[in-house]
Amino acid sequence: MKSTLDQIEDIKKNGYTIDFGSTFNYAFENYKKIALYSGLIILVFSIVVGVLALGLATTYYGVGAINKEFIQSLENQKLTYAQQLLSVVGISVFAALLAPFGAGFLKMADCADKDEEFNVSTIFTYYKAPYFTQLFIMALILGLISNAIATALDSLGIILLGNAISAFISYFTFLAMPLVVFGNLNAVDALKSSIIVVTKNPLLIFALFVTGFLGSLVGIFGCCIGILFTVVFNSSMTYATYFSIFTVEDDKDVIDSIGQSDLE
Repeated sequence: MKSTLDQIEDIKKNGYTIDFGSTFNYAFENYKKIALYSGLIILVFSIVVGVLALGLATTYYGVGAINKEFIQSLENQKLTYAQQLLSVVGISVFAALLAPFGAGFLKMADCADKDEEFNVSTIFTYYKAPYFTQLFIMALILGLISNAIATALDSLGIILLGNAISAFISYFTFLAMPLVVFGNLNAVDALKSSIIVVTKNPLLIFALFVTGFLGSLVGIFGCCIGILFTVVFNSSMTYATYFSIFTVEDDKDVIDSIGQSDLE
């Protein structure tokens, strides 16, 4: 069976075909298997992060300082260039640290697709070598680029344009994460390969990308907490899209392959 990079080369030369309807159905059936469990995990994780954030804030600023006026003053505060730089780096690093957690939902989707058992530990599958390093680097690169552009445009008062550019970066790198965890590519090759795949069939991939995003927001309309149980639909859509395009490598040592690939 061809390696992921060989399949990428074929796509560069010949393109590929993918059906929207079958991919959507694939994603929806997969989502139904993981929605409840993943929603509960996100709920618990959100509560833990919220408590930790509140604890750090009250420790640093004091309990009395945490009020509506304080929050509004932080929102209206104009940052210096140095503070903006630290903010971009800090947010990007935080997002990079969470990347393996997000990839864990792809692993959960994979287990559900193969009718394999999954549990809470499944979410932390990729917090180990060699996945963590590649996912961290990939997310850090994307975070630095997106946040730097958004911050620069925000300082000029062009907020919507910054958000649009960030969305398009996410669109072109739609398949980067599964290319790391399922395709065994390193971070840079995964980003380059995702761009190649998207540009070979941009309209259909855009339709799947938007559908996955909108599907993940459905829960907010019925009850705001419902979004915790629908947000993972985007992971199922990403998973279904990837496996509608690529076949999995067999008889390949994943540990040795990541970091050694070189997209020509």
